[in-house]
Amino acid sequence: MPKHLLLRLLMRSVGFTAAMLVVWVCLDAFVSAQVWQGMAVSKSALTVEYCEFNHTDKFFHQPMNTYSNLAYFFFGVFIIQLAYADYKNQSAELMNRMQQFPLLSALMGIYFVYLGFGSAFFHASLTYAGQRVDMNGTYGVSITLLSIGVYHIFHKIRLSATGRYVWAGVLVLVIMAFFKIALLVSSSVLLPAMILALTAMNLINFFQFRKERSLVLAILSFVLIVVAIKIRTLDVQKKGCDPYSWYQGHAVWHLLTALSSFCSYAFFRFGSLTLSNK
Repeated sequence: MPKHLLLRLLMRSVGFTAAMLVVWVCLDAFVSAQVWQGMAVSKSALTVEYCEFNHTDKFFHQPMNTYSNLAYFFFGVFIIQLAYADYKNQSAELMNRMQQFPLLSALMGIYFVYLGFGSAFFHASLTYAGQRVDMNGTYGVSITLLSIGVYHIFHKIRLSATGRYVWAGVLVLVIMAFFKIALLVSSSVLLPAMILALTAMNLINFFQFRKERSLVLAILSFVLIVVAIKIRTLDVQKKGCDPYSWYQGHAVWHLLTALSSFCSYAFFRFGSLTLSNK
């Protein structure tokens, strides 16, 4: 994809994100916190899991932890635009395997946006419902990335147009099933397993196609998630914690995990050569 087109998509994503920021600022300023009354409070709120002070008089109970979710929104909008560009250019030569499956990119972008709204819902309300949606969005992004990894590692398998719709449909059903699965298996087990599995897939695919893959993106994705986990742990442990500061460790977790996830996606999407004849 030409650099000028990528820049255009990035600038458009910045515009959409800025517009969403204005909407969120207005919501926090003009909508009463009473909206959340009557909803079950999350365990996270009861145990004061995160450092940021809970402003129960505000619509956004945890403002920094809420606004930082715009990072997911930004990358989601950008990926959705990439998916649409790939859809319009299916006849173009030298399209790599990710470009040939724009529906999978679209789902990736949609789940980024879903996580952005879901996590914002949770940190704004600190409700049980918000926490469930937040976690489902997290699993949505993680599972979609894993499916992208599987799709590329088993590159010799060719999917028809119908097969791609089936793949996408099954992916959505699996993520919906995680509303239930998340109650049965702890996220402290599931998420690290998914992170390690994705890292392994990135490395396997790098060795499969060294000329088409950036080792820097694979390493960066892993380093960012490790740093994010460390910062989140310090935030939960209340180390270096200032509840009223603009700096909040969990907000940084949102930024770093968004970047890490995008690097994993970019590792597959921005290959320089086509895999269609591999």
